[in-house]
Amino acid sequence: MTILLSQLRPVMVFPILCIALVVGFVIYYCAAMRPRLGTVEWIALANRPSSLRFSARCHPMTRRDALPLLLVTVVYAAVAFFNLGSLNTPQNWICFEKGTAVEFDLGGPTELSRIVYYTGIGSGEYLVEVSSDGVHYETFGTIDQAYNKILKWQEIYPGNAERTQEEEGDTWTPPGPMAARYLRITCQKVTSSHTGVYLGELALYDGAGELLDGAGIIQSMVAADRYEGMVLFDEQDSVPDLFTWQNSSVFDEIYHPRTAYEHVIGAYPYEVSHPPLGKLIMGLGIRLFGMTPFGYRFMGTLFGVLMLPILYVFVKNLFGKTALAFCGTALFAFDFMHFTQTRLATIDTYGVFFLLCLYFFLYRWLSQRPGTPFRYSVPPLFLAGLSFGLGCASKWTVVYGTLGAALLYFLNLWTKARDWNGKGFGPWAAKCVLFSILTFVVIPAAIYCASYIPYAAAAGDLSVSGVLREMAENQKFMFTYHAGEDSPHPYSSRWYQWIFDARPILYFRDMDTYADQGLKSAYAAMGSPLVCWLGLACLGITAVQLFRRRCGKALFLVTGYASQLLPWLLITRTTFAYHYFPSILFLVLLICYVCNDLMDRRARGWKLAVYGMTGLNTVLFAAFYPVLMGLFVPTWYTTNFLRWFPAWPF
Repeated sequence: MTILLSQLRPVMVFPILCIALVVGFVIYYCAAMRPRLGTVEWIALANRPSSLRFSARCHPMTRRDALPLLLVTVVYAAVAFFNLGSLNTPQNWICFEKGTAVEFDLGGPTELSRIVYYTGIGSGEYLVEVSSDGVHYETFGTIDQAYNKILKWQEIYPGNAERTQEEEGDTWTPPGPMAARYLRITCQKVTSSHTGVYLGELALYDGAGELLDGAGIIQSMVAADRYEGMVLFDEQDSVPDLFTWQNSSVFDEIYHPRTAYEHVIGAYPYEVSHPPLGKLIMGLGIRLFGMTPFGYRFMGTLFGVLMLPILYVFVKNLFGKTALAFCGTALFAFDFMHFTQTRLATIDTYGVFFLLCLYFFLYRWLSQRPGTPFRYSVPPLFLAGLSFGLGCASKWTVVYGTLGAALLYFLNLWTKARDWNGKGFGPWAAKCVLFSILTFVVIPAAIYCASYIPYAAAAGDLSVSGVLREMAENQKFMFTYHAGEDSPHPYSSRWYQWIFDARPILYFRDMDTYADQGLKSAYAAMGSPLVCWLGLACLGITAVQLFRRRCGKALFLVTGYASQLLPWLLITRTTFAYHYFPSILFLVLLICYVCNDLMDRRARGWKLAVYGMTGLNTVLFAAFYPVLMGLFVPTWYTTNFLRWFPAWPF
């Protein structure tokens, strides 16, 4: 008991209040939905339907939906694209091979106290030397461009001295500067399999800590006829004062943007642990805005925005209420995970986007009434299969959702057979199955194989056999890699932690730069506590209503959630909170299901419950906004208001 009491902090009043509100919402729902004994409603409930069916009215969009749909999408887009990342990072590179070197004339004798550099793709090691006469060189330090240090601004001091956690701030004294007139960088090692080592920009600082004039260095190099290194000083305006997530890669951005850029330049990709399509889509942003943080994050953020109109139409089709479609879309828009994960240049966004499309179009087919001509099944089945193919070619986790979709597909055939009036079911079902083989097998297989064309092109064999060979070899590697990936990570978590929002993942943290001002920066991914906890409660409510009402919509939503979560119970590899991202989509739909009951019931106070819940989630988003995008905020704010539990790392 003493240990438990020692863990209590004032900030824990916030999760307690949030949990109390969730419990209150559930109690209110149960009270509001309870029919009075002996009423017609009570009798109808006693004579509940004996069979399950998916057929239902697919409510259309109306003119009333235009404004709320536009409002939530535009507001979220403005918030999502704001401060997404720098547009000004080096774009010109030198590609080093082992043993190659470049020399620089600094324009006159000086003292070098620090060198800042920006790494490109490829991994290896450079030796940095200085000289006063251009003949006798001494070592300044080495640059280790490891795989986890690419697309980042970094720095070295004489003798490779580094700041450490024990020697930070005023207690750390940098080593003395070294006299120099000439600088030489030699590539000592290349560990990349298919590329050289790319270096983007250098910034040299004199003994007083002032940035040397890059233009003067270029002029001296021209006079000395050393053109090969000029690009390392041609973008000095891109050198930042502070190294942050805005101008450098974070977490898996050391993999996916690199691979996207390698596809752009036609090099063989480094990261092959996931299918190619997500990186190919990411490459479109790089082509538009350059190999910058904004460029490689752009397409993911755009897809995050595009999820919202699709979700809005989905909720409207399911329940037919403009207000509910707006609230459900706002819940997902301002869910923490949706915001953070779609602003990061990883491939999870594309998987969730295509999973949403898959279930949206699948529902359009499921909801058709028995006897509907086959021609009306063609568009939703084709688009669902297309979404499945694009999703699997982006990330394998989409297959988890497909398992649930397959179950719903065959249950729908069974219920349609039971409820079909007259002849015609056999031909309709045969056409659906044959067409589904095309849309869910042939077309996805073609998309998946075609996504490997860049691999084959980089390998120099664009024949069909070359593409298939690259695809087959990559499947073996991916399966082996994911089956054996169990490296410990300080922010890893398991599925039972995800569902309670117990362990966010931290992508970036800076506690040192403005420590003297009491400021720190954190950039974390987690679900909104309200969406996670209320969604879990609504999952239980919906599961109960599934059996009470034999409700096809309830089965559809519960199956979607379960198919995303249950496979992770069997997976032993290292996992993270962002793997719960697809499940959060279904939590929002489950909340909408419960809210729809309250709205249909016209229970006293339903507006406060539904709109209040949506508004509270938006308030929580605003409160946590600084730690969802890495803003510098007072340490007292995160400690006293945001760190609800000790395991929350901000």
